Amino acid sequence: MRRLFPVTYETADRTSSTADRGGAPCSTGAESLGEGFAQSADREWGLEELAEAYAYPGDRDVWLRANMVSTLDGAAQHEGRSQPISCETDMRIFGTLRGLADAVVVGAETVRLEGYRPARAREAFAARRAAAGQGPAPAIAVVSASLELDFSLPLFTEPLVPTLLVTGAAAPLTRLRAAEAAGVEVVIAGEGAGAEPARIVRALADRGLRRLLTEGGPRLLGQFVAADALDELCLTLSPMVASGAAQRIVGGPEMDVLKRFALSSLLEDTGFLFARYRRK
Repeated sequence: MRRLFPVTYETADRTSSTADRGGAPCSTGAESLGEGFAQSADREWGLEELAEAYAYPGDRDVWLRANMVSTLDGAAQHEGRSQPISCETDMRIFGTLRGLADAVVVGAETVRLEGYRPARAREAFAARRAAAGQGPAPAIAVVSASLELDFSLPLFTEPLVPTLLVTGAAAPLTRLRAAEAAGVEVVIAGEGAGAEPARIVRALADRGLRRLLTEGGPRLLGQFVAADALDELCLTLSPMVASGAAQRIVGGPEMDVLKRFALSSLLEDTGFLFARYRRK
């Protein structure tokens, strides 16, 4: 990871900084960040600092955040994958967010396209996770209505923490039996064939998985947004232009009422912007 620079920004009622949470308003300009933050702008941020910056709020029963990347013209992928529009720092933040989460919630199509594997334990987060009562790695929770997944893949056969399959009560019975026969834990979070967004969040929280991270894809994220179930969006803005017909970070039908989020922090590195938005 290269250096991350705290960036000041203005809100409707005050000027604040990514590094100045909960303190007095600060004026625009790097000198306003204070001695400690001025020093942080001159060096690489360590994983511990990133973990503090992206820590989950401690006053919520359950918190669902999304982590997505987009080009300047709104493409969430290039040639079907997000990696080409990412960067080293983006992947470092990706790893940090996983290191903080109880569970990673992901759609079945993204599992297939991105070649998902089990989350691994990382020594850098071991003490923090132990202190928070977390397991060695986040569980992967795959959301699927059809259950058309290869249950012989390492994601299901070799996880450090058991992979969860989240679906509806009316999901195909033969596929449910195939999942159970493979030892996959099935979570029912809806009465129809597919899982319902708000019930996904509640069902995972009831299993003690309260710090939730979704990595998409766009259709699943669109369902969470439409259901008003998304608390936070971590968005990497890539300084690239893709053109074409690539998906946006959020898919699905147009909503009657726009969902409003508020900027809570912003970091920059080599032209990439790393923003956090919270639901208003």
